[in-house]
Amino acid sequence: MKSIYQALAELEKNNETAALCTVTSSEGSTPRHVGSKMLVYSNGHFIGTVGGGDLEHRVLDEAWMSISDGQPRKLHYNMADPSRGDPGVCGGQVEVFVEPILPAPLLVVIGAGHVGKAVVHLAKWLGYRVAVSDDRAEFCTPESTPEADAYYPVTMDELPKHIKIDKRTVLILTTRGSAVDAAGLAPLLDSAAAYIGIIGSKRRWATTVKALKKKGISAEKIAKVHSPIGLELQAETPEEIAVSIMSEILMLRDKGTGKSMKE
Repeated sequence: MKSIYQALAELEKNNETAALCTVTSSEGSTPRHVGSKMLVYSNGHFIGTVGGGDLEHRVLDEAWMSISDGQPRKLHYNMADPSRGDPGVCGGQVEVFVEPILPAPLLVVIGAGHVGKAVVHLAKWLGYRVAVSDDRAEFCTPESTPEADAYYPVTMDELPKHIKIDKRTVLILTTRGSAVDAAGLAPLLDSAAAYIGIIGSKRRWATTVKALKKKGISAEKIAKVHSPIGLELQAETPEEIAVSIMSEILMLRDKGTGKSMKE
């Protein structure tokens, strides 16, 4: 059986999720000593043990919740009296720290023009995994748009067939016009993406909204979109616009206000 440390290295390499459970305190008689570890995968499998029995079942449940919400947990259990709800009769006490192991969030840039390239560069620098998609194959290559981790030369409506879009995925549409957005946006609105933003003016977005409603897409789904995208920085160059876009994403992700720090 592979070691937990080998498994952790594979998780990082493959951008997979898990939770690492470690016994951090043990007093009296307990099943496992301090430092004992269990690595829990999202598919239900696990490596190692923190004690077996009801204790381990409870820790497994907490580990799966940790993977889901991305939050660590410090668990404390008495091991004395099952009639009081204790997970054992050893007589001791044990603490287990549960740490979610999550890959860097995925940011997908759809439309690899000047602004799209600038967003790829900045997002990569900020620690995101970055994918690029463009229906123009010549724009969707490492030579044309360096620094991305993956390239998908497909139409926007085909993208969900190639990428798993989950609640940590950010979708940035730096596309070349409203017609492109209206034609391909619907499948993205059905996804669990954390953020969907579209570049362009208020007028362009109003045109896109009109076209989407004509297709029968609900106002609730359309409201998922941030457009015009970004914070108001009076940005002009592609690089400045990329800063505006990523500033809004970081603000929403970390529940910032966007106000000047001196306020």
